[in-house]
Amino acid sequence: MNAASVYASQQKLQQNEKIAQHLPLVKRIALHLLARLPSTVELDDLQQSGLLGLLSAVRSFSPDQGASFETYAGIRIKGAMLDELRKLSWAPRSINEKARRLSSAVREVEARNGGQASDQDIAGELGLSMNDYHQLLNETASCQLVLLEDTPEDDLPGREEGPEALMQDERFKAALTATIDTLPEKEKLMMALYYQEDLNLKEIGEILEVSESRVSQIHSQALTRIRAKMVDWT
Repeated sequence: MNAASVYASQQKLQQNEKIAQHLPLVKRIALHLLARLPSTVELDDLQQSGLLGLLSAVRSFSPDQGASFETYAGIRIKGAMLDELRKLSWAPRSINEKARRLSSAVREVEARNGGQASDQDIAGELGLSMNDYHQLLNETASCQLVLLEDTPEDDLPGREEGPEALMQDERFKAALTATIDTLPEKEKLMMALYYQEDLNLKEIGEILEVSESRVSQIHSQALTRIRAKMVDWT
């Protein structure tokens, strides 16, 4: 066996070891997403698409890109899962329409009142009882997931962009950060625990001392407010 063959064999072995080592990362990300998706989405499907993202990360990662492999792989894995979800069109058109109605109601109430819209205000604007309003939040929670979960390919370390694309991305991030800062305190805390601390709904419920289903409603309400205020970006 010549030197080139030996090197190729060693590279293949190292890649396989890295894949095996990071399979738990694929499952962890899949479970995190699955908690916010309809029951029709299967864990195995998410893991399969995530594995493709992991394979891509193993083949393309370079230490010179300025991030650890786990960080880089996490972006690739989650991106592959979200790409697959978009292809499957898992959110029915009716659910997307309901999400738009929610966002529109928030904008109408806040424009009229000049302040934060309460659950009661939004339910009243939609002509719904509180029970029906909370059910609507539960129904639309999954279709709003991509708004904050989605990580553009342009965010990958080492990816070069033109100045206009970079400026647009920075404007979006600044607008998103400013919008999150305007959320009611409980919703702001929920977003930080879920997206920054990577806690699941059950863990967040224990911290907020509410049920897991109520955490889901708070999450959906927060995303509805964000979507309403960032209508020019969504």
